[in-house]
Amino acid sequence: MEEMNKVVVFQVGNEEYAIPIHFVMSIEKVEGITPIPHLPAYVNGITRVRDELIPVVDFERILYNRSFKANESTKMIVLQTEMLSIGVIVSDAKEIIDIPSDKLKQLGLLAYQKTTYFTGVANLDSRVITMIDPSILVQSLDGIREIQEFMKTQKETV
Repeated sequence: MEEMNKVVVFQVGNEEYAIPIHFVMSIEKVEGITPIPHLPAYVNGITRVRDELIPVVDFERILYNRSFKANESTKMIVLQTEMLSIGVIVSDAKEIIDIPSDKLKQLGLLAYQKTTYFTGVANLDSRVITMIDPSILVQSLDGIREIQEFMKTQKETV
């Protein structure tokens, strides 16, 4: 039996990315984000999801250093990592698919320090989907320790 990787496929810019489904808590509409001053530029603010306050990050800013343009297909993927829960704003969350392990290729770019969270590329018929490890992503973000501390203080005051 061939090993499958169940992932949520989403779009940022014109590219497709995927995150393993076990990290995904939910996919939400983007609403109710409270801006917080002095956080890194990639952080849009915080929002409440199921009575938990979580930071919301702009994935387009992280990847391409440009702000996303929200529209009706814009979604927030709520991720749970060991370090922290986080909302990731993406152009569109498209589908949940199974990717056969033999279709996943390791990236030569893995050695590049700024993209250590890219774990591979799924080469499917007419699509190329970049795989992302949210745990590595969260750890690689500048200022994430401060955000984690800030979120702890918010939990204590709520």
